[in-house]
Amino acid sequence: MIKSMTGYGLATNDFAHAKYTVEIKSLNSKFLELSLKIPKTFSDKEFLLRNECTRQIERGKVNISINIEYAETTLKTSSINQSLLRHYYAQLKESADALGDTGSNLFQMALNFPEVVQYSVDEVSEDEWKIVYKTFEQALANFQNFRQDEGGVLKLDLILRITNIIEGMRLVSEQEPLRIPSIKDRLNQFLEDAVGKENIDHNRFEQELIYFIDKLDITEEKTRLKSHCDYFIAALQDKDANGKKLGFISQEIGREINTMGSKANDAKMQQIVVGMKEELEKIKEQLLNVL
Repeated sequence: MIKSMTGYGLATNDFAHAKYTVEIKSLNSKFLELSLKIPKTFSDKEFLLRNECTRQIERGKVNISINIEYAETTLKTSSINQSLLRHYYAQLKESADALGDTGSNLFQMALNFPEVVQYSVDEVSEDEWKIVYKTFEQALANFQNFRQDEGGVLKLDLILRITNIIEGMRLVSEQEPLRIPSIKDRLNQFLEDAVGKENIDHNRFEQELIYFIDKLDITEEKTRLKSHCDYFIAALQDKDANGKKLGFISQEIGREINTMGSKANDAKMQQIVVGMKEELEKIKEQLLNVL
């Protein structure tokens, strides 16, 4: 079963006058690029969270945010990190001046940056970490379900595209024998113009024609292409993530289509092959987002 690398998962839980929120977002990437934003109170758990993400998410450009909203009764004090606030404000003002923007509320924007407003809360208990991890697991489950649903949509489109390629191969097979009389007529006309009709050795001409047409035979290419397409559809049914495998198979499909095009020597066959190439390009675009 294929999954999309694009995903989204959100989960929230309440515990001891606080609200815990975990949000997971991902885009496609060849490798796992993980950005993890967690409160400092749980910094010792970062390695655990990263290992779990590596095991379950596998690939993609992933952003994970864990946020805690404490009720007023649990807050001891709050303070503003003045140096950090000035640093963010100066950078925002420099960018705004360079762009000629005078209407932005730079102070409010700087105030909302991470760690500018710092809260002092009670020491984190093991029960609180259990709630945070439970929320993380729920968000991860929602994220995986989203990926799976998106993968189902991708699967249907990939099956459609590969089916269109197989149909193109059938049309090529229908057109293939029709090109031989045309090729024979063109070569015969060329010889007549070059040496004259009365000077043509027809026995030699037939021998050379058979040799030439044999060079244009695409039986092997059609056989291999059909095999690759069948393998592609079978790989779509695998339980494991197989985006890379599908990418390798699509490369082999492309080689056979290109060879068929180079041997076509017929305008109608070339048009069919171009259509097959278009379908293959759409497949490659979709595979960029398959896990």
